[in-house]
Amino acid sequence: MVTTGLFLLSKNEEVKLMEKIRDIMTVDVESCSLLDNVYEVAVKMKDLNVGAVPIVDNDKLVGMITDRDIVLRCVAEKHPASSKVEDIMSSHLLTVTKDTEASEAARLMAEHQVRRLPVVEGDKLVGIVSLGDFAVHHLTDDQAGEALTDISKHEGEAQH
Repeated sequence: MVTTGLFLLSKNEEVKLMEKIRDIMTVDVESCSLLDNVYEVAVKMKDLNVGAVPIVDNDKLVGMITDRDIVLRCVAEKHPASSKVEDIMSSHLLTVTKDTEASEAARLMAEHQVRRLPVVEGDKLVGIVSLGDFAVHHLTDDQAGEALTDISKHEGEAQH
């Protein structure tokens, strides 16, 4: 068994985690731009049933807004829904490339307490990988639950 920081892995699961992010990432990622406001991002989240939306400016990934960002940085601080996305987005993002090993991405997610990582080529957004992607592709329900619990313990520290 090997410990990745997220969970314990058997030899078979360890081999699976040698896969690259390109093998498990979501490629058709919807995004918003700096011209959108918080309301528009929230509507997109609702329509797509997602908890985070990357913010792109001229094909360059510049930030990420999560449902938690909207609650804590907008609603709880009594800012209007018409607020600029750049006022509440997380702009210091942890990213990976398509060639990053899945095990490295899992380690980064656990270490930085994030549930999703944008996948980039240079500054361009080309996909996203989430904790759910690992659950679907690599882990049993129990292991995915343990990983989510580990990340959720430090929810206040999460960036995206």
